[in-house]
Parts: sequence; C-alpha cells; structure tokens
Amino acid sequence: MTNRPGILFAVGATVAGLVTAAPSPASADSGAQRAAPVKWTDCATQSSPTLQCATVRSPLDHDEPSGRTVTLALTRVPHTAKSFQGPLLVNPGGPGGSGLSMAGFVAASLPKAVAAQYDVIGFDPRGVGRSRPALDCVPKYFDPVRPDPVPRSFRDEQANRNRARGFAAACGKKYPDLLPFMDTVSAAKDLDVIRSATGSRQLNYLGYSYGTYLGSVYAKLFPERVRRLVLDSNVDPDGVWYDDNLSQDYAFDTRHKAFAAWVAKHDAAYGLGSDPAEVEAAWYRMRDAVRKHPAGKRVGAGELDDTYLPGGYYNGYWPALAEAFAAYVHDKDEQALVKAYERFAAVDAEGDNGYSVYSAVQCRDAQWPKDWNVWRSDSRRVNAKAPFMTWGNTWYNAPCANWPVEPLNPVRVSNRALPPALLFQATDDAATPYEGGVTLHRKLKGSSLVVEQGGGNHGVTLSGNACLDRYLADYLAKGTVPRGKGGDVDAVCAKTPDPTPVTAKSARPASRTDASGGTLHGLLGFRG
Repeated sequence: MTNRPGILFAVGATVAGLVTAAPSPASADSGAQRAAPVKWTDCATQSSPTLQCATVRSPLDHDEPSGRTVTLALTRVPHTAKSFQGPLLVNPGGPGGSGLSMAGFVAASLPKAVAAQYDVIGFDPRGVGRSRPALDCVPKYFDPVRPDPVPRSFRDEQANRNRARGFAAACGKKYPDLLPFMDTVSAAKDLDVIRSATGSRQLNYLGYSYGTYLGSVYAKLFPERVRRLVLDSNVDPDGVWYDDNLSQDYAFDTRHKAFAAWVAKHDAAYGLGSDPAEVEAAWYRMRDAVRKHPAGKRVGAGELDDTYLPGGYYNGYWPALAEAFAAYVHDKDEQALVKAYERFAAVDAEGDNGYSVYSAVQCRDAQWPKDWNVWRSDSRRVNAKAPFMTWGNTWYNAPCANWPVEPLNPVRVSNRALPPALLFQATDDAATPYEGGVTLHRKLKGSSLVVEQGGGNHGVTLSGNACLDRYLADYLAKGTVPRGKGGDVDAVCAKTPDPTPVTAKSARPASRTDASGGTLHGLLGFRG
C-alpha cells in the first residue's frame, strides 16, 4: 500500500496513446457469459514495440450482470513462443494504481524465454486512469501548502478533520452511484471478466502490495481459475485496513531512522553528522523550519513529509533526498526542497484520481472507527513512538470516518484449494510489514515464502535482486517453488546493496539494480 498522493506516480511512466462474507466460487462458465472477446489494437511505444491496447466492459454491479457497465483499459505484450502458458495479469497495487505500464515493464524484465510464453496484461482497475468512469472527488486536494498534519491545538485538529470530512462528502455527492461498487471484491470479479474476455480457462497473476490482497481475494472467489499466483510485498489480510495502517506508522518510522543512519554513515558526503540520532534531529529541525516558513512558499511540513516518505518505499531515492536535505541545512537552499517535492510528492490529476480510488476502495472494503476519539487516541499513542508519518497517515485515511457508503466486511482469504502460490517479502518492508507476508503464507495452503533478508524496499522482484528473480522465473516457467525444511520461510535471499552517495562530482551511470529498481518503484501505484 502506497500511502501518499503522487509519491511514486511522480517518477513513473505511463502508456501513451463487499459482501458480508466471501461468496462461494462461481461456476466455471459464469464469467464467460459476461465478457465479449478482447479486440486488441496496436499501441506500441519505443520501449514496448509490440504493445497492444484494448478495453473490456464489466458489470458495475456483478450481481446485476445485464445492468450498467464500467470500461476497463488493458495493455498487452503478446506471447511469441510456441509454448503458451496463458495470460499473466500484472497489478502494481494501490488501490488506485494504474497498471497499463506494467505489461511492458514485466515483459521486458523477465527472462526473454519466460516472458515469451505469456500474454503479459496490464490493466487499470475500475475507477482508475484510462478506465471509465474514472474518479476524481476533489481536484487539487493536495495542492500546497496544506495544514501541518501534526496538530498542536484543537483548532489544528479540527482544520484537518473538516478537510477530510469535506473530501468524503464531495465523493458522495459526485459519485453516489459508483461508490457502492468501489471495493476489492468487485475489482476481483473484474479480473475474471478480463480472464473470460481473453478466452482463457485460467489466469496467471503477479501482484505487488495492494495487488497481493486483490490477488488473494480473486483466488478465494475463483480458486479453480488460478493457474499461477505470485504475490510480492504482502498485505496482512487480518488488518484490513485500519490496523494495517497503524502497523505502517511504526514501520515507516523505523525506515526513516534507517535513512538517517545511512546519511550518518556517509557524513563525508552530506556533513549532517555521523550519529543517526543527530541526523534525525536535524531533519525534524528542518521540518519545524518549513512549518513556520514553507520553502519556496510550496513545501510546508506536510509537503516535506510527503517528499521524504518515498525513501521508506525504496532506498534508491535516498541519495537525492539526502542531497536536498543537506542543501537546505547548509545553504538554506529552499529550491532544493522544492525540486525534491516536485519530483517525489507533487500531485497531478493522476494522483488526484489515485487518491480518490484509494479512499473509495479502502473505506468501502472494511469497517473503520466511527468514533473520532478512537482515531485521536490511537494517533497520539502511536505518534509518541513513531512520529514520522503517524498523523499524516491518519489524515490520509480520515475520510473513512465519514464515508457516505456503509462498509463491507473483508473477505477471509484462507484457501486450501489453490495450486502452490509464490510469495515474496522483505524483512524490513515498511508499507507491508513482514508479519503480513507470514500471515498470508499461512493462510494460503501449499504456498511458498521467499524472504529478502534485511531488505527494506517495497516490491522486491524485478528490482535488481538476481536471487529473487531466479525463483520468480523458475515458477513462471515450470511452476516450481522452493520448499523449506520447516518454519515459515522456504528460501532466503540476501538484500540488494544500499545505494552510495551520488553528487555532481561523483556522478556515475546507473547500475542495472539502480535502473530496474527505480523503474519498478516508479510504477508501483498510488498506495501500492
């Protein structure tokens, strides 16, 4: 789950051109009754010369298949090998992340012999991007300068509270017919419509972050239609969604401390101190300074938080973030922070869409506290130990306290009917903490868990770790998974190395790890 507007969209690429309980699996042909065959057209790009595009119509309400429909946008890199293993649907997470660019990335990143055996299909889920209708509840909702997320008075808290309440009301007024059907179960049933439209009896699936929950829900609804299932950076299905966000608060604070420790390790490059605690204190002094006087009249405290949050997802951003930090501290260079904000955190229309879908799905998927005193108490308690993003995360999710559509109950994703699934998890992932991967592994009988030991990035396959990628390729090629000798972990890979400082004097070409990791993390959706 990504967790700030636009932080990863800002560096990504784009393609040109619940029910109260999990329903029983549908019959084998029900999906085929609601999907016309896909008609692919050429939409090649320089990086994806065989890319094709299409749309598929899916019921708005899957219980009323002959009623109103939504349009889902698709991309495909078609298979070229004689041995065809079917469609491989790929999802970058969110909810709210566009998947159209994922097809070309995944097809290019897998070994050629493996990618050639699949139709690699990216898609924009309902409400997202080029799918129609696309949600945008409050355009420019995140324009700077916003109120400081950390309240210093009751008035501060009420300002943020009213802002979130207003967002929820605007969504309800603008999309009263859509919001009841913006949920993970509906999106999972859309996947089955896509499967049916491709003419395939089963699908293969690779999902990152929230995409792991979407894939798990699909597998619960349609286990007989799952051929291969890859889940990378796994949502804890027992915490959907309020508890999962509290877990994120602690984990992102730990990851921010890891950034400070890295900056301290490279004190010769940045001059911000050799003690991690000293570096962290300097960062909070910078935050207090821009709270009082926003840098370039654009980067206040909230915008600074958003700018540095991507470092919790991917340490490849650390050098750029450290350079901006040092430039502000040493030279009072406000434009350095403005440039970093514009690169990592500024929200455009795509980001507005992503946040609207994120809110619509997560607020509908599960119960959130209705009593604001619960939110306040939990935020104060967690913030005392983990101040980096707790209050910002609170306000990001606060529209759910007043969402205009009643929530559903999460699907119980436990599954004994699947072929072996392959799960990947970094031990220090902040967005989807490690325990969630273990929980999901235990719920999916016969699954295999591959761990990146010491890794802190969110989304670890196809990101430059050859060990992890070998397990992925073997699974997609032959269906084989590693098996441990006991315990929860079936295989362990060493983490990719931390980055090194890159300055104007020591600039160097990006390594394969830097390039693939940066590309992936630019695509991993809005709340990924």
